[in-house]
Parts: sequence; structure tokens; C-alpha cells
Amino acid sequence: MKAESAKQWYQRRVRGKTVVNIDFQRDGKTAYQSASFLGYVGLLTAVKQPLFTLTINERFNKEGGFIGIYRWIMGDRNAQWMGFLTRNVMEQANSFSEAKEMLMNQELLAPAYYILGGNSTGEGVVITRSMNKVEDMQSLNITEGRWYLLQTNYDPWDECPFYDDRRTPGNICVKQWGQENFGFKSLYNVLSTKPNLNKLTVYTSLLSVRDDIQTWLQDCKTPCTPW
Repeated sequence: MKAESAKQWYQRRVRGKTVVNIDFQRDGKTAYQSASFLGYVGLLTAVKQPLFTLTINERFNKEGGFIGIYRWIMGDRNAQWMGFLTRNVMEQANSFSEAKEMLMNQELLAPAYYILGGNSTGEGVVITRSMNKVEDMQSLNITEGRWYLLQTNYDPWDECPFYDDRRTPGNICVKQWGQENFGFKSLYNVLSTKPNLNKLTVYTSLLSVRDDIQTWLQDCKTPCTPW
């Protein structure tokens, strides 16, 4: 790799060295598990067995986090940081429905996508959040053909920009595997295939209410898209 390219992606490589799977315990028993970065006290990706899984995707929006952070600095503390809300959900919610309600109703400092999975048929949802409300919610519905949900960093009702369309190849990969053949192996394959795998990818985590969290460090070899 050229020195220029190595310097360009230095932050990703450094962050990769801080990735850990954390087992949060209460009274000597596992309460929930998370894949995270050392020193980060919020949660980005977590599983509370046998109840639900939860992860965050950043949402690019004109009313972004700068507004929320400004309000927070000026003393308005009603909104929560995204990762702190995730941690509160893992600490307090005792079912898929309780987790869903918390994610829908809490004011946030920044817009986000919350991807929540449960332990029963149909318990899977992508919640598109603004700072103050739910703007969209996609749910699993096998009878209507929605046996999976795929979310990147763009609103589901909008076209992805041509320079960062991970949705189209992701859908193609999932459909090629098919519902009957889909599992952790095929999901890892989809997430590790370019352009879903790119230069900003630090790690890939697979979550299930029946298994421990599984995390792999990723390194997209050149040639590889920057994002």
C-alpha cells in the first residue's frame, strides 16, 4: 500500500485495535453483550439474550447532530445521545416491544436508524428517527414478502446516491442466497462483500438472540471504495 493511502486510512486501523466484545454482567450472570470500542461508554451494537438484538446506523440528515449538540451545550438536556439510549434500552427493556417503545419515543441529539430484532416471527424493525419523532418504520412481514430488512445510511424511501449505493448490491446478494439458505454464514458473506465492505469498515458483528455476539475485524484490500 502506498504511504499516502496508508495515512488516509490510519484512523480506521487505529480504531480496529480498540474493538472488543463486552459481556455486561449483573449478579454474576450475563445481562447483555456488546461489540464496541474501548473507552466508549455508550452502545452501538448489542444483544440481550434471549430477548432482542439492537444496532445503530448513522443517518445523514440536514438537521443533523450539530443542532442537538448545540442545544445540549446550551443547557437543554432533554434529548439523549444515541449510544446512551441504546445502553438504557439494554439495561431497562425486558421485551422486544418495550425496547421498540423506548427507541420510538425518546428525544435524540441526532437522527439515526435503530435496527431491532426479537425472538418471534415478525419481530424485526428498522426505525427511522429524527431528533423528535419517528419518521418511518419498516417491519418484517413474511406473508408480504419482507423476510429480511436491509438498512444502510440513507432513508428507505429515497434513492441512494450513485457514489454510495450499498443497498442495491446488498439486496442482490441477499436474494441470491434466498430465505431457505440464509444464516450467519451468508449474512457474513453479504456484509464482507464490496461495496458493503469498504475502507471505512472497522468491524462486522453478527447478532442472534440464541448465540453470543460474533465480531470480526475487517480490512478492505485495495482496490476498495472509500465508503
